[in-house]
Amino acid sequence: MPRIRKVLVIGVVAALAAAGVALGVDVGAAVRGEHQFSRALAQSPRVTFDPEVTIAGFPFTSQSSAGHFDGATIAARGVELPGCPPARGVCRGELGASLGPFDVADGSGFSASDVLHTSSISAYTRLDAVTLARYLRIVDLTVSTPGPDDTAGAGGPQDGIVSRESGVVLTGTVALPPGDGLDPADPPSASSYDGPKVRVSVSVDLSVVDGALDIRATGFYTGPERHVDAEVPAEVRAAVLDRFSLTLPRLPMAWDVEPDRAESFGGDVQLVGDSGPASVRLDRF
Repeated sequence: MPRIRKVLVIGVVAALAAAGVALGVDVGAAVRGEHQFSRALAQSPRVTFDPEVTIAGFPFTSQSSAGHFDGATIAARGVELPGCPPARGVCRGELGASLGPFDVADGSGFSASDVLHTSSISAYTRLDAVTLARYLRIVDLTVSTPGPDDTAGAGGPQDGIVSRESGVVLTGTVALPPGDGLDPADPPSASSYDGPKVRVSVSVDLSVVDGALDIRATGFYTGPERHVDAEVPAEVRAAVLDRFSLTLPRLPMAWDVEPDRAESFGGDVQLVGDSGPASVRLDRF
């Protein structure tokens, strides 16, 4: 009996060791595949840095052999965006995409010229508050997303990421009257600015107009989320709101997917679009 038990133990240990080796080989292959995928995407002219890539599904080696994968997620940060006032610095955003199940002719390695045949693409272009501030020319701009009425707080890790298309809160400093203080070398939110100014919180609606992100201020925000209460003279209230309203230039989207909605994403703002089945080249991301 002890001999049989010993044989069983040895067999179990050998099986676990073999499984561990197989898992290690598969993980290594997945890491190499994701790196190749990322480097191929980086050949796109507008991609500045190697994107982050995660290929879905397990095991990777069997997917690679078949040339069929369960999907992938991509995040390319630092992509230069058009139309930013030169004096405010370069505007950069994050282009991302989630691919549904896709096929590629040679799954053993990804190259820039590979064409992926995918069941779907969900793409986004995301702007952080710093980038949005450069477009709006409101240096100290912040973005927050009020949660549902029954939720206290939103937009932070403690609340999860919250998104909404209307009632997004922008906070920032503008000159009084708002037409003053647009000199990029002397913005009203800078400590050296000696003209009249006011820091306010406003509610904005986000939408897509002719493929571009449209931001429209609808009123001053006085709700339960963190905000700034300030007295704004009646004669300039409309002009102050107008400083938080803008239609941005058309922004790039992954594989030129057309955006169909705009929304906040915690403290960021993003365009989002979805497509059905598509065939796309990696170097045209």
